Amino acid sequence: MNRPDLALETACGPDAVVCGVDEVGRGPLAGPVMAAAVVLPPAGLPEAVAGRIHDSKKLTARAREDLAPLIREHALAVCVAEASVAEIDAINILQAALLAMRRAVEGLGVSPTHALVDGNKAPKLACTVRTVVKGDSTSLSIAAASIVAKVERDRIMTELHAQFPDFAWDRNAGYPSAAHLAALKRLGATPHHRTTFGPVSQVLALRR
Repeated sequence: MNRPDLALETACGPDAVVCGVDEVGRGPLAGPVMAAAVVLPPAGLPEAVAGRIHDSKKLTARAREDLAPLIREHALAVCVAEASVAEIDAINILQAALLAMRRAVEGLGVSPTHALVDGNKAPKLACTVRTVVKGDSTSLSIAAASIVAKVERDRIMTELHAQFPDFAWDRNAGYPSAAHLAALKRLGATPHHRTTFGPVSQVLALRR
């Protein structure tokens, strides 16, 4: 299995400060959308860490949870940011995801010269930006960002689950699982639901 490497980062030049950027949580019906930005050392991560990194969706929850603190330990800079449910409903999920990405990059504490962004849409940044489709399977810094963002969002959704256990957010992270949809129809929307998303707006319309 091919794993992400530093080829795209290295191509930016020997003096470049490159951050990988990825978001998580565009599809859920509830909770914020999160993004992470990660700047790796020029030599990358220790092989014992880098060799285990892949697109976060291809890793188990346990593997992600093990890797996230190691990424934070060895990276030059890491920042995780979010756009809230209110912002998602106000400006739409794509714009909210781009906003979270911009906040993550601006919160790094260093000024990157280049950003590698997963996907085909780029946030407005002060540095050069390159979008990379399936970047979390290609770029080591994007893959690292995807892991950190996913772990942080899962933590938030697990905390929200304690307040609203019927929705099973500890298992579905706010995505429209059967249990989540059933609870939504039975109990209605919570303050953490995205009111502009179809299944949520339909339930709200029925309860008016």
